[in-house]
Amino acid sequence: MTASDPNPALQAKATPQPVVQPVVQVDDLTIRFTGERTVHAVNGVSLSLGEGEVLGLLGESGSGKSVTMRALMRLLPRKRTVISGGVKVAGQDVLAMDDATLSDFRGRVVSMIFQEPALALDPVYTIGDQIAESVMRHEGKSRTDAMARALEMLELVRIPSAKRRLDAYPHEMSGGMRQRAMIALALACKPKVLLADEPTTALDATVQIQILLLLRELQREMGMSVIFVTHDIGVAIEICDRVAVMYAGQIVETGSLADIVRRPVHPYPRGLLASTVHGAKRGARLETIPGTPPSLDLAPVNCSFSPRCAHAQPRCTEALPPRVDLGPGRFVRCILAEKTVSESV
Repeated sequence: MTASDPNPALQAKATPQPVVQPVVQVDDLTIRFTGERTVHAVNGVSLSLGEGEVLGLLGESGSGKSVTMRALMRLLPRKRTVISGGVKVAGQDVLAMDDATLSDFRGRVVSMIFQEPALALDPVYTIGDQIAESVMRHEGKSRTDAMARALEMLELVRIPSAKRRLDAYPHEMSGGMRQRAMIALALACKPKVLLADEPTTALDATVQIQILLLLRELQREMGMSVIFVTHDIGVAIEICDRVAVMYAGQIVETGSLADIVRRPVHPYPRGLLASTVHGAKRGARLETIPGTPPSLDLAPVNCSFSPRCAHAQPRCTEALPPRVDLGPGRFVRCILAEKTVSESV
């Protein structure tokens, strides 16, 4: 083989591969609410979401999960909210959008399933009218075509007697039916990104697993990227590919589902796993995480989890914990991660 005729295999290796941009990219997002008191709800959150991926945002109530999701759609009150950092969804800078662009963006590019559909759905309009309105607004369809899409979506989420439910009001449906209708509304315009804010919390166990399986199936069929907010590690196991764990407005650990469930490094996800009934022996006492979450009146200056941590050291209270990268898409904010890295070398 001559110099002018290089080895094709070597030439292929030398060819630069295209960089795949994430569908959602959040960089150093900080959110605080002002008023009678200041609340530092989100403190330097960075995360990414790939094409067709389901990312679980895991943490107890008050950790900043829902506030982060609302920032991705700019649903936070303007007068009392101060936001800094970067938020890009499908290549668009969300924080720089004007009102008209934002109105087009919501529902078409990114959509949201809220925690309580009885409050999210409008009580004075039928389910069919609410879904059809979204289709007419974003796709310019006639009312007849929009109602046909509404029927199609209700059938897609497997609501019994879907045609009859078009004329039903939210209060005339059960909790599970309302949640399915909320999913149908969120997916009506085929968004690229779906934000699911604890959509199964208010449902009983049987309906909960049905909704989870339905969401996973629809996500695969439509090729959507999903961020799924939950405080239940068992729910995350059912639906997520990757998990980011939040505590006191910060992401303390992120990695694949297997990494977080089988090999957690930060004491907080360890505590969450130990305190769940999933896999626990009958009659065995569940472990608990002592103490309470910190006040968010001040921005964190050290490890927020240190007052509740059995592994806390003096340096934990002196400065913010370092970000330690443990591999592609996996990092931990804890001094214990430094030991994990040194042991793997």
